[in-house]
Amino acid sequence: MSNEVIMYGLMAVAGLFLIVIIAYIILMKRMNRSDVKKAMALKSGVESKTFSSDVIYQKLYMFYIKVPGLKRYLVKLRRRLEIINIEDEYLTRRQSAKILTNALLIIIPLTVFIIAFTSNNTLLLAILLIFEIFMIETLIGGMVDKIDNKLLKQQINFFAEIRHAYHESNMVEEAIYQVAQDDELEISRQAEKIYEVLISDDPEAELEKYYDIAPNSYLKEFAGISYLTREFGDRKDQNGASLYLKNLNNITQEMQIEILKRDKLDYVFQSLSVIAAVPILFIEPVKNWAVSQFSFTGQFYNGKGGLIVQTLILILTFICYVLIRKLKDNSSTNANIKNTENPWQAKLYKNKQIKKIVDIFMPKQGTKDHRKITNLLKDAASKQKIEWLYINRITLAIVTCIVSVFMFYQLHKISIQYIYEEPDSDYNVLGQMSASDEKKAMETTRKHNYFLNMFKGRANVTEAQIMNAMRYSEYYDDATDDEIETDAAKIYTKLQVINSEYLKWFEILLALVFACLGYMAPIWLLMFQVKMRQLDMEDEVMQFQTIILMLMKIERVNVEIILEWLERYANIFKEPITKCVNNYESGAWEALEELKNDVSFLQFIRIVESLQAAVEKIPIKDAFDELDTERSYYQEKRKESNERLISRKGMIGKVIGFAPMVCLFVGYLIVPLVVIGMLSMTSAFNSMSGMM
Repeated sequence: MSNEVIMYGLMAVAGLFLIVIIAYIILMKRMNRSDVKKAMALKSGVESKTFSSDVIYQKLYMFYIKVPGLKRYLVKLRRRLEIINIEDEYLTRRQSAKILTNALLIIIPLTVFIIAFTSNNTLLLAILLIFEIFMIETLIGGMVDKIDNKLLKQQINFFAEIRHAYHESNMVEEAIYQVAQDDELEISRQAEKIYEVLISDDPEAELEKYYDIAPNSYLKEFAGISYLTREFGDRKDQNGASLYLKNLNNITQEMQIEILKRDKLDYVFQSLSVIAAVPILFIEPVKNWAVSQFSFTGQFYNGKGGLIVQTLILILTFICYVLIRKLKDNSSTNANIKNTENPWQAKLYKNKQIKKIVDIFMPKQGTKDHRKITNLLKDAASKQKIEWLYINRITLAIVTCIVSVFMFYQLHKISIQYIYEEPDSDYNVLGQMSASDEKKAMETTRKHNYFLNMFKGRANVTEAQIMNAMRYSEYYDDATDDEIETDAAKIYTKLQVINSEYLKWFEILLALVFACLGYMAPIWLLMFQVKMRQLDMEDEVMQFQTIILMLMKIERVNVEIILEWLERYANIFKEPITKCVNNYESGAWEALEELKNDVSFLQFIRIVESLQAAVEKIPIKDAFDELDTERSYYQEKRKESNERLISRKGMIGKVIGFAPMVCLFVGYLIVPLVVIGMLSMTSAFNSMSGMM
């Protein structure tokens, strides 16, 4: 594909995109005119919206669900959206189709750009197109996170309206019902669902079901507090204020802190994913610029060294891209998605032969290794099963080994191809070949190729045999002995390189080493997730303090109920709390003592010690009286803790995000230019010294 064709194609795409934008702006201006609005309002009551955006998105949804590649993303997308849009299939389909369409509108032009600029490099083109698959998930995840954050912000206004409605009726369910009827926002659907739970025949059982589908923990807290208030009645605190409204205020303050935290994280990470991925788009342009400006770098960029550095940059970019996603991930809807799908790992594991192979690698149940891997999955909050993890490890190891062998083969092939196609000339760093010089150099290369093909594969060829063949060749009828000797030396050097470019035993060994690294990669990724979750420990303990503060003054609330609430909202400490709840009936003090031994975070241990005191010695409100008296201190500490968390994540994210960019310009541009330039200058000066 020539540069002119690429340029015209890009200009056509840009022109078409500009026309669409201008048409959209003109249409929106016309639609916003008052007379147009009135006409549309009159038509809306009597005319069906055959060509409305809603209908278009519904049709697009039906189209996407039939396309095998897009169906996977659509199903995964709607699984998150249907948590937010409870029992609203129409809205879920509309939002799913809209988000996927927006993602495709970004990905398709990017694909055209990649194909246009990397069409000459098949390997790089294939890798970039595969990389786009991961970018789709990032784009989709970001759009769903916006909807999730929108719901969280709606809850602030919703709780404010609940306060006013509760003052009027003094009935929890009536206040929720009244506010839920006011608008069609996403929060209204959640409010209607909570109202249905409260007035049901078995509200406790229905509440447990709602906990499984609630889009965030704050709605869980609101539903639980509303149920307890309706069940046991409201109380007044020492200042005469409603305990229910005070708890609503506590939840609101928690949400405000969380919204600020998410906004700051989004600001810090808003461009890091793009920065981490962009360098791979500039590999080919950087290479073309360097070769065009400094011809002496062609041997590196078009040879084995250039491909190795390209591959390392691509691998580094992929790793950094995945780590940035794991580092930023704070979506609450993700945590609520259950493993209801049937992934490809589960389908593979059902095969008897594959199951036998996987079981060989997977540690046996009851062993130390099995417990270690299981605890790692739990600590990382991973939804995958241990057999799925080992299928991923084995698959990645096999793919890594095959790709490594293919890459080694490709490196040898490129080295041979470079020798056959590179113009043979003695130009150096001080100049660049003209068109006539390049034509002569290619003629020399074709002559050399004739003899390379003649002697290729013969290990014991000598330079004298090559010279003898050249003397009897038509290519060197008029050549002098010096010219034949010089060209024979070059051909012999090239022949040695060609005969040495084959797959060697140590390259197979390296492929096996890379396979071992690939086998360990999923474990290392889980360890990274655990490290990132440890940064959130203090934040989760402060959430526990807020929950206890809301529960401790409600009548009939005991330590077991508090533990059940903590288990419901726990993420990092969920496993030890669940274990404690299960063992509580056999001995409350002993179960709490075991919980204290299972964790090492000091602030959480203090909460457990206060719960132990509330079991046998003092009432719950006395055990946690410092939470009420020092509420403002804990809020300021929570804000300061979030600032530290965002700062640490931001620092780690910037190091990871900018690593591919630094490697591109330093490792792929500056270092090769300096090293090859110095070597070329040394060679040129040596040649000049020999001539003097």
